[in-house]
Amino acid sequence: MAGSLAKLLDQHALLVAAGLHDGGDTIWLIAPDTRRFWDHLSTQPEAQDGKPDRVDRWSARVLPQIATACDAEAILPFGGPPWHPFLRWATDSGTIWQSPVGPLIDAQMGMWISFRGALRQRGHHQLPDSAETPCPTCTKPCQSACPVGALGDGPYDVVACRRHIASPDGIACRTGCLVRHACPVGREFALPPAYGAHHMAAFLGQQP
Repeated sequence: MAGSLAKLLDQHALLVAAGLHDGGDTIWLIAPDTRRFWDHLSTQPEAQDGKPDRVDRWSARVLPQIATACDAEAILPFGGPPWHPFLRWATDSGTIWQSPVGPLIDAQMGMWISFRGALRQRGHHQLPDSAETPCPTCTKPCQSACPVGALGDGPYDVVACRRHIASPDGIACRTGCLVRHACPVGREFALPPAYGAHHMAAFLGQQP
């Protein structure tokens, strides 16, 4: 099933980031293949109608279609309540962990991991092999990459992060988080500048 699901997801520039068993079901965490997702999205109706929240609206349309095609239930990380435990699912999967600075790190995608949704299938399907977190043997450049120390050894300072990104001094951060860029894992999955700019605009509440 995982192979056929991967082919179906590939048509939409998505991939299976992780999987886990939950009760009698299998949950697949679905991530954008950031190497080509933005180019794919730009051809979709949600990117061309001038309305805000194009990425979430695209996900809300496409994930249920994929779920129907593979006899699964689509679960979205937005639009709650109910809010689904994506972070717990991720860290329970054996291939995604919490990084030294807080955000998740994936064995393949590094700190560029994110989720467009999840698919719940009945039964226990074969899961991806578990992996070892790369962080213990890393020099951890992520811990010193934030220019205002919003992400580091301590709790995430959301206010300082937003203030810096919105300021003239934050221009380097507006196309992608410098902490995520500093991670040596998954650099090929770094967001293209336009995708990174969209993400940061959404973070600032601009509803791009």
